[in-house]
Amino acid sequence: MVRRTFTAPVTGGQVTGWTEGDGEPVLLLHGGPGLSFGYLDDVSTELGPDRCVAAFQQRGLAPSMTDGPYDVDTHIADVVAVLETLGWSTAYVVGHSWGGHLALHLAVAIPQRLRGVLCVDPLGGVGDGGEAAFSAALFARLSRSRRKRARASGEPPDPVPRATDAESGGIETLRMFWPAYFAVWDEAPPVPTMSMSDPAYLGGLESARARLPELERALPSITVATGVLAGAASPMPVEEAAAQTAETIPGAWLEVVPDAGHFPWVEAPGCVGKAFARLAGG
Repeated sequence: MVRRTFTAPVTGGQVTGWTEGDGEPVLLLHGGPGLSFGYLDDVSTELGPDRCVAAFQQRGLAPSMTDGPYDVDTHIADVVAVLETLGWSTAYVVGHSWGGHLALHLAVAIPQRLRGVLCVDPLGGVGDGGEAAFSAALFARLSRSRRKRARASGEPPDPVPRATDAESGGIETLRMFWPAYFAVWDEAPPVPTMSMSDPAYLGGLESARARLPELERALPSITVATGVLAGAASPMPVEEAAAQTAETIPGAWLEVVPDAGHFPWVEAPGCVGKAFARLAGG
């Protein structure tokens, strides 16, 4: 499919993205915060040529503006600017991880612009969103995986990272933990080409944490059709992040993908496309 680029004016600068296909409009929101958006290409493919899919780089990384602010309200305003630029009065939103969490805020703030939201292995909207359990699972998985490899090779294990090693964000931290995001840690695919903005990561996460109590109180008021897709073997805890969030939103549903991790479409190709078809009514 041919990709068409666009640039949307936002407060302080602009954000850049692409659209492809024709049909009902679907906006993809990447994770991070502050992560480059190219890793969602396979998700776009799953949604198929019969839909007009758009994705954009959230502020923090080129080709979009790199300056903040990076708070939740600014990200919401940026999404509205993208919808206006594309001429979409309404659209579906599919968000992964942080993008799924942002989609929940959109469902609260701009329901009149949304046809439905699909949150893919998201940071949840209840309690701490599952963040503490997510972090603990990553460290535990990485430690066990390294010990297993060391026993097989007869070599001493690499030093296990400390919690402070992940506090600054950064692409190197993502690469370090990459195997732990998947169901079978020692068979994880290679790390794709990715970039990350530390200021955007830290600023977005700080804002998300501060807004969690408000978001939890607002979830029961959501009227937008909402689906949550979670990997059964993801370090993001299904119960704390996905299930409790879906249970709090009227009419929301949860699908759990067996033998899949935080990027469920990698280990279960087609699962996002099938979940979206359910959201869109076929």
